[in-house]
Amino acid sequence: MNNPLISVIIPTHNNSSILEEAVDSIIKQTYKNLEIIIIDDNSSDNSFDVAKRLEEKDKRIKVYSLPFSDPNRVNKKGRNINAGYMARNYGFEKCNGEWITFQDDDDISLPNRIETQYNLAKKYNSNHVCINWKREYKEENKVNLDDETKLIDNIYLYKLSQKTKGLMYKLFGKLNSHIPFEIKTIRIINKAFFGSLEPYPLCASVPIVKKEVISKIKFRQLDNRVWSSFTGRGADRDFNFAVAEKYKNSICFDIPLYIWRA
Repeated sequence: MNNPLISVIIPTHNNSSILEEAVDSIIKQTYKNLEIIIIDDNSSDNSFDVAKRLEEKDKRIKVYSLPFSDPNRVNKKGRNINAGYMARNYGFEKCNGEWITFQDDDDISLPNRIETQYNLAKKYNSNHVCINWKREYKEENKVNLDDETKLIDNIYLYKLSQKTKGLMYKLFGKLNSHIPFEIKTIRIINKAFFGSLEPYPLCASVPIVKKEVISKIKFRQLDNRVWSSFTGRGADRDFNFAVAEKYKNSICFDIPLYIWRA
């Protein structure tokens, strides 16, 4: 098979009723050389059992339980700020693919999502490609990869990474990880830690990246995030901007290949 192996990491946490639909959307991808890694992130429902049944359905599926839990999963306001970042990092340890992508357990990928991202990566010589999302899908999505108006290029993304990076991170780098997130958001000083609050363009939750990327960049816990959202989430935003800054060859392509149902 000429196409390289692509690993798909699927963190799951208490979504047993819809997990199978999310996984099935990966099983049915037009790109077939996949390794599907389901990480049960300390679910209290039967998500692990559902995942194990799916493992019997397709030999490409491998199921693991995250062997540790995030004590800061829920913040003081009761908001889940983990969003599977620890499970994704654990999935990195299990990956064998030359490329890596993700699937949320409550969303759906259109059948040509992964194939399209891989083809875009080859066409534009990029090791980091994001596409777009939409709420509903009713007919076959037609994709024209030659439509340059849909491209958000590496130059724009690098400049945006610098625009959205707070001054304190530019001046003091990793030293900022010693400052708790609650301090960084205090009204008087927060502008020093947060540049523009623009999101990473399009759908930041399902990039495809070359495996070499994860040797340099992982998903970070809240206090270590440079591009966190102001609400305390933003693990995806932080990861994607970090890649765009480090490698300077990231692209986004404005085609809706992902169904976001959250």
